[in-house]
Amino acid sequence: MSSALTDLLRHPIVQAPMAGGVSVPQLAAAVTDAGGLGFLAAGYKTADGMYQEIKQLRGLTNGPFGVNVFMPQPEYPGASTGSTGAAGAALPSAAAVEVYANQLAGEAAWYETELGDPDSGRDDGYDVKLAVLLDNPVPAVSFHFGVPTAEVLESLRRVGTFTLVTATTPDEARAVQEAGADAVIAQGVEAGGHQGTHRDIHENDGSGIGLLALVSQVRETVGIPIVAAGGIMRGGQIAAVLAAGASAAQLGTAFLATPESGAHPLHKQALTDPLFVRTELTRAFSGRPARGLVNRFMREHGPYAPAAYPEINHLTAPLRKAAAAAGDAQGMGLWAGQGHRQARELPAGQLVEVLAAELEAAATALSRGGAGR
Repeated sequence: MSSALTDLLRHPIVQAPMAGGVSVPQLAAAVTDAGGLGFLAAGYKTADGMYQEIKQLRGLTNGPFGVNVFMPQPEYPGASTGSTGAAGAALPSAAAVEVYANQLAGEAAWYETELGDPDSGRDDGYDVKLAVLLDNPVPAVSFHFGVPTAEVLESLRRVGTFTLVTATTPDEARAVQEAGADAVIAQGVEAGGHQGTHRDIHENDGSGIGLLALVSQVRETVGIPIVAAGGIMRGGQIAAVLAAGASAAQLGTAFLATPESGAHPLHKQALTDPLFVRTELTRAFSGRPARGLVNRFMREHGPYAPAAYPEINHLTAPLRKAAAAAGDAQGMGLWAGQGHRQARELPAGQLVEVLAAELEAAATALSRGGAGR
């Protein structure tokens, strides 16, 4: 296995783990074989589902890869009445979830489906997935939505796994380093999909830090390697985050449109469809801030969605599935970063090669005092 990030990739390019069926083994294998670091997403899968994908990926490549795990969400005290967190932030309540469910009744009728059960579990099978990853070690494991205990990180290190944890602020990055992770993923507000904030506080909505500012601040805060994530679509942007202090860049939306991606065809098309003109952070689909292309569902329900993850994610799951089956992009969670218009429909391996060439050209231009792509 590996004790250094540079041992895991030939090019400083990490394929972001995108949950919900996007980061399939074929995508991860293509990225790894091209010299990047491919990732599987264990989020929303069973432990056995994760294990089967790892087996499949190992049959497709002999190179290193990673698996991303969602941290369990805290149990909220006083859930039936609404409570207050340590920082004075309102915590989700059963009543708030019920109010939102009532608001979504029309959506359920329109798509001829039932709403999901909001109480379907808060830990995403965390302990069982960890047990699988310790019994069958993989080269890298990353964590989203919080920081694992020092014991968990040390146990992974003992079996040779390189660990990474997402942070969205310098303080979160410090917590990642103090817990003993090998690297921190600095996720800027430009990133598509869910923000990996360690604590979900409604009052912090809209206060996210842009990637370049975040990387610079995190570099001055921690000594561990930084992987920069958020809106990166071109090699020149990779050069920029490396110059700011990152060791590698993590790209998600850039790989979304590749043929190997498991994203729904409507999702891939929407990235460059002029009908979808911008992205926003919304709680409409999951109850946690996630960046996606603004569509009807987001406009109509985003302003009213409570801070209640994963309850809202469970609640809306059948709606999103039904919208996809009906070919209705206006009811789907079209996760995308701010650079989505720059998506290229290249095979994933070729995209890595193009990005690496752009990075080299940008680095050369910068060293000569010019500007690269």
